[in-house]
Amino acid sequence: MDSFTLFGLDGVWAVGIGLVVYGLGFLAVIDAVMNTRTPQGATAWVFALATLPLVALPLYLVFGRSKFEDYVEALQDFNVRVREGVEGARHGPLAPFLVEPGEDAGEGGAEDAREAGEMRAFGALSTTPFTSGNRVRLLVDGDETFEAIFAGIDAAERYVLAQFYIVHDDRIGTAFKERLIAAAQRGVEVRFLYDSVGSWKLPRRYKRELSEAGVEVCRFTGPRNWLKKLRLNFRNHRKIVVVDGRRAYVGGLNVGDEYLGRDPDIGPWRDTHLDVEGPMVQGLQLSFARDWFYGSREQLDGLVWEPAAAPDGDECGLVLASGPADDLETCGLLYAHAIESAEERIWIATPYFVPDGRVLGALQLAALRGVDVRVLMPRTSDSLLFKYVPYAYLDEVARAGVRTFLYEDGFMHQKVALVDRDFAAIGTANFDNRSFRLNFEVTAVVRDEGFCDDVESMLVRDLGRATEISYEDLEDKSFPFRFAANATRLLAPVL
Repeated sequence: MDSFTLFGLDGVWAVGIGLVVYGLGFLAVIDAVMNTRTPQGATAWVFALATLPLVALPLYLVFGRSKFEDYVEALQDFNVRVREGVEGARHGPLAPFLVEPGEDAGEGGAEDAREAGEMRAFGALSTTPFTSGNRVRLLVDGDETFEAIFAGIDAAERYVLAQFYIVHDDRIGTAFKERLIAAAQRGVEVRFLYDSVGSWKLPRRYKRELSEAGVEVCRFTGPRNWLKKLRLNFRNHRKIVVVDGRRAYVGGLNVGDEYLGRDPDIGPWRDTHLDVEGPMVQGLQLSFARDWFYGSREQLDGLVWEPAAAPDGDECGLVLASGPADDLETCGLLYAHAIESAEERIWIATPYFVPDGRVLGALQLAALRGVDVRVLMPRTSDSLLFKYVPYAYLDEVARAGVRTFLYEDGFMHQKVALVDRDFAAIGTANFDNRSFRLNFEVTAVVRDEGFCDDVESMLVRDLGRATEISYEDLEDKSFPFRFAANATRLLAPVL
């Protein structure tokens, strides 16, 4: 009997390779069952790996894991090496600035107890808890943001820590590089950390010029083996600049001309950043120090861990640096808790609205109990897939009373949440599964009525440039469009 062949291989080799592939697929199934964070994700991976292991196995190696063990191991080492700085940042020098739950409450009884419980939950999730003595200023759009960041870098006396997800070698990228080089040449210690996925287009020449000028350059990959380097799902999406441990900048803007509206295909770019002074800077600095240690295994000496109150700073705030190394899904829990805390309003501005079931349910319940729930998204997107995302969840949120708005004046990229007149959250996290579970993100939560008023004024202007859409708008779309919108939801776990 003639032997059969498969893909040019004779029967023995084909059977042997098939057994190996199915064996590896079985091991991957066990790994998916044990480590995938959601039942839906685990079910999908188990089905794919069991039925089509040859196709699913490579995909699982790249996209399958939702826990970043490398970072967990690095942080254990980091905490041992710099325990004084870490513990001191949270419990030592920060002590005079800590705001205990209920500390500023009056005699409101149950209301005060509820507020204290809310603060306690936020503090438990945070990198550094609520502190007083901060000054937080809104930076609206690219020109104002980079003017502030460049002024901060130019004023640096001791060190600059700069971290971005995307850096381009264009006009603003060149200006950013020149600012870092100028700081290094006048004796300031400058460290530049970038994500290798987000900044994959950044040429070697750009990094070499920084290094030759005395800037320490590091990419967020760490000393991983070849298998772990395939896991491109874990991305450092943080955008942080820290100056002398006294001032910091954080928010939605990366370093690229499109963030200043210079890309003719995208058009005007709407974004929000923060200028932070006071004890909150310690949380942003701690986040950077951890990321730098993971990427380089280098302990950052000489950082200022003694916080100081900002001049005229009276705002209360905290910092949450979240990511796939957390024991809990801190980013998703933060937003779920914020929504559940709302009594009068919860306004959310996000470029990508792909909520998981927990957060979607919280939004629906908030609307059903009479809270003014508004979601602001861009009509145009920088991604073809997200053309349909505004409509993917429209039927579920609209039926509950959530109002959805599409921003019309270009692309809106800001990540902002406003709850009542109590607090606002601004940072790098999108309202999607990737930010909640897979990306390294950072969010500043500010608990101050005046700051909330500033955020409200900003969002009111944005809503004035938006069009409200309803469930009927989806029904009026063609069948292919509605099918594409619903099909988009199937990709929600990996968007």
